[in-house]
Amino acid sequence: MHETTSAQALIGVLDSGVGGLSVLREIHKQLPGYPTIYYADQAHLPYGPRPQAEIRRFVETIADFLIAQGVTVVVIACHAASAAGLHYLRARHPQIPIVGMEPAVKPAAERTQTGVVGVLTTQATADGSLYRRVIERFAVDTRVITQVSPALVTLAEAGAPDTPESRAIVMAEVKPLLDAGADQIVLACTHFPFVAPLIREVVAGRAVLVDPSTAVARQVGRVLAGQGSGTASNTPPTQRYCTSGDPVAFSATIARLCGVSVTAEQCRLDPTTA
Repeated sequence: MHETTSAQALIGVLDSGVGGLSVLREIHKQLPGYPTIYYADQAHLPYGPRPQAEIRRFVETIADFLIAQGVTVVVIACHAASAAGLHYLRARHPQIPIVGMEPAVKPAAERTQTGVVGVLTTQATADGSLYRRVIERFAVDTRVITQVSPALVTLAEAGAPDTPESRAIVMAEVKPLLDAGADQIVLACTHFPFVAPLIREVVAGRAVLVDPSTAVARQVGRVLAGQGSGTASNTPPTQRYCTSGDPVAFSATIARLCGVSVTAEQCRLDPTTA
């Protein structure tokens, strides 16, 4: 019989919307015995065009909420939120491990054969110092083409419908990267894995998509093991889904994107009190 040390572990995941579900999906795949709580700040979606200070305030409020729920690790499953608030939250909550998203430029730069890497991202991530540091550190000899793609966020929030209109949107975002010779395309927004099937259809084998979700889930596993929570529970774990937006619409989107039936909760938070 397994020791149920994960009974005390609770993984908290936050994002501006449904994008972080791509990270949560990978966490459930790699760490199926652990309970999770997911918070989608859909009332303030999208984060991408917002100022860093505003995003940081939102993320701080959500992290405080998750910690109040008893989470033992917080995953910022959003590149824009990580760029704005990762280091701040780590300083604010030194007792809680905070795992963030880093644009997967390093593996893309290591694998490129053409010397050109394309990055699909949002404005907040592109403007952040984290993104600049990653490029300066890991892509010195690589040409990095940045494509800010808010339309792909909207597409994912709509459930990534496979339509001619969707394919036209994806083509408009991806074509500049392919034309520049990119053979690696980094998905530097957690919304984008849900659009990946459409991207692959448009790319047609000319480039490889690079998604950091798997590496993030592995890091969460290492954190849990370090907490002494490395053994999964024998009982089915609880999975809560919260949104600052419409819980009915959010539940329907989860069903479309993840193939699971859930009843999301509406949890409105006031960032001005953070």
